[in-house]
Amino acid sequence: MDYKKLGLGLGVFSIALGLAELIAARRVAGALDAEGHERLVKGFGARELLAGANLIAAPAHATNVWNRVAGDAMDLGALALAARRAPRNRAVWGAIAFVVGATILDVVTARGLDRQTGKTSPARAAPA
Repeated sequence: MDYKKLGLGLGVFSIALGLAELIAARRVAGALDAEGHERLVKGFGARELLAGANLIAAPAHATNVWNRVAGDAMDLGALALAARRAPRNRAVWGAIAFVVGATILDVVTARGLDRQTGKTSPARAAPA
């Protein structure tokens, strides 16, 4: 499997998701019954844009994908709070399922890059 291509694809996906969160923050917050939290949604969008830019710049660095995993954890935490407030909201549960799927893909990609390139940390030299 070409984990570098997966990393690049995750970068493009992150940029698209970040733009959607920035442009449609009110709609996203409304769907999640989180009106009044549009700034938080925009903050998550900005984080996605940064993650995407990092991955496009260096798709073979597992650190960039592990940063997405950390972002996924933040998303899951926020969605868990939304689920507590609106336990019957299908959009919240759909978003949780989506983020869990993205997290699995992120972890598989990051671990693959760790093994394939040895570049978990950009400062660390690749194994000889």
